[in-house]
Amino acid sequence: MTLKSDIQALAQSLNIQKIGFTTADNFDYLRESLINQKALGHTSGFEHQNLDERLEPRLSLADAKTIISIALAYPSNAPKAPKTAYKRGEFARASWGEDYHHILQDKMAQLAHGIEQLAHEKFHYKAMVDTGALVDVAVAARAGLGFIGKNGLLISKEYGSWLYLGELVTNLEIEPDSPVDYGCGDCTRCIDFCPTGALLGDGRLNAPRCLSFQTQSKGSMPEEFRTKITKVIYGCDICQLVCPYNKGIDNHFHPEMEADPELTQPELLPLLDMTNKEFTQKFGHLAGSWRGKNPIQRNSVYALGNLHDKSALPKLEEIATSHPREDMQDAAEWAIKRIQGI
Repeated sequence: MTLKSDIQALAQSLNIQKIGFTTADNFDYLRESLINQKALGHTSGFEHQNLDERLEPRLSLADAKTIISIALAYPSNAPKAPKTAYKRGEFARASWGEDYHHILQDKMAQLAHGIEQLAHEKFHYKAMVDTGALVDVAVAARAGLGFIGKNGLLISKEYGSWLYLGELVTNLEIEPDSPVDYGCGDCTRCIDFCPTGALLGDGRLNAPRCLSFQTQSKGSMPEEFRTKITKVIYGCDICQLVCPYNKGIDNHFHPEMEADPELTQPELLPLLDMTNKEFTQKFGHLAGSWRGKNPIQRNSVYALGNLHDKSALPKLEEIATSHPREDMQDAAEWAIKRIQGI
C-alpha cells in the first residue's frame, strides 16, 4: 500500500465521495481571465481579493507540494412541503441541510487527522472551503474529480454537478491524478436556459446577472430580475437542473445535508414578520442564511408578487406604507402592482 492508496481508503471510510491529487504548482493560466472578469465588472465581490494568493498555493502554505481535492455529493431531490394557507418559497439545493461550509470543514479536519496518522513525515496543511484563496473548481478539475462545465461548475459522471468542493494544500509528495477525459461537448443547455444570459459560454460567469447573486445582494433588486427569480428566495439551480449530466442523479449520502421541507420551502407571509433572532433560530444553520434575514424577506415579497398571492395584499400594503427599510417598501409596491395586474 502507498500513502496515496491509504489516503484514498481513508476518504472512502469518511464517506467522501471523490478525492483527487494534484501538484501545488500555480494556476497562473487563470490570471488573464480573472483580471479581465474584474475589469468587465463580471465579479461578485465575494471572491478572495488577493489575485496572487488565488493563483499560487505556496502563498498559503510555503512548503506545499500536493493539493488534495475532495468532493461531497449533496441531494437534489426532497419531499414537497405540505400545502397550507400560505404560499411557499424555495431555497436552492446548495443551501439545504446544515451549512456545507461546516460539513466540509469537519470532513477535511477528519481527513487531515487521519493523514497525520498515516504519514511518516511531518504533515503540514492548509484547509480551504469555498471562502479560501484558491479557485476550488480549478483545483478539482486538475485533480481529476470532474471537469468545469459551461456553467462554471465542476461536473462528474458519478454525481453530476451536485458537489461541494474543498481542498487540503499539503507538504506531502503524492503522485498527481490526471484530468478527466469527458466534458460538455457541443451541449449548451445551461447557456440556453439561463434566464438572464449570465453564462458567457466558456465556463465564466457574469456574476451580477446571475440570479443566485441577485438573491444574495442587499438593497433593491433591479426590476429585470424580479420576475425571473419566480419563488426562489435564495440561490438558483436552473443551469444545474437542465444539465444532461444531472439527469437521474439523486445523491443521498449525508443525513445532515437532507432538506427539511418546512425550512427549504418556507411559508412566505410568516417569514415577513420574523425578527433577526427568530430568523437566526429557524434558518441560521442553512448556508442560505449567511446574509441575514433582510435579502430573504425582500425576495419573499418579490416571490409573493410572482405567485400573484392576493391574500398577501394587506401585509404588502402595510409594508409599502410603514416598513422602515426602503428596499422592502419598494418591493411591496412592486408586488402589489404585479398581483393587481397593473
